[in-house]
Amino acid sequence: MTSLQERLFAMQDKQYAAFQAKLTPGVPVESFIGIRVPVLRKFAKEFTKKAECKEFLHQLPHEYYDENMLHGLLISEVKDYEECIRLTEKFLPFVDNWAVCDIMSPKVFAKHKKELLAKIKTWSKSSHVYTCRFGIKTLMSHYLDKDFKAEYLEISASVRSEEYYVNMMVAWFFATALAKQWDATIPYIEQNRLAPWTHNKTIQKAIESYRITPEQKEYLRTLKILVKPNERSQVYLNSAMARKRVTK
Repeated sequence: MTSLQERLFAMQDKQYAAFQAKLTPGVPVESFIGIRVPVLRKFAKEFTKKAECKEFLHQLPHEYYDENMLHGLLISEVKDYEECIRLTEKFLPFVDNWAVCDIMSPKVFAKHKKELLAKIKTWSKSSHVYTCRFGIKTLMSHYLDKDFKAEYLEISASVRSEEYYVNMMVAWFFATALAKQWDATIPYIEQNRLAPWTHNKTIQKAIESYRITPEQKEYLRTLKILVKPNERSQVYLNSAMARKRVTK
């Protein structure tokens, strides 16, 4: 066990490890140390100042889920854009679950949106589940507000995948877009531009949002697609399998 791992285990919460393992299907149970996110965030803030941080960021793959979470938090703190991109692209192939993917949110990205957009387009086309998910998540985080352009919706709309965690992110993206950019986004729902499962999941998530008006929610309910049992897509089966693994 490395000295860093010893420090991580000193923050262990075994009950939380078991809880997190249930929420993160597909990741071996034994890889969870069990460090609560606020505790890990605090540790990451301190660790990023240490000389050994740089060495850690080059030690891939990691043994534990919590090490990957730490890695994602450390990348989020990198202040140099080019270095952040380099570390992100080195790490993404090793990301194997939604939690590690979603915890990465580099602050420096907000200052380099022009260059970042090209990276997002590449990531969103990736066949690697969590590289694709990260691309869509980054687009959602940085391009649905003052920097929004209607053409950006096409980046997510063009994603076609049978992977549950990709399609969930596409649905999350469009539900958020409906809340922030209704007029530009609603045609994608009216015209059935998304795959049926993703279309319906988008509507579900939008209806659950407090940022969508009651009138908009009522209209969205009329746009749901009826899918016959024998027409269920592979992503539906993937989602069912994922939920089944979670409840075990």
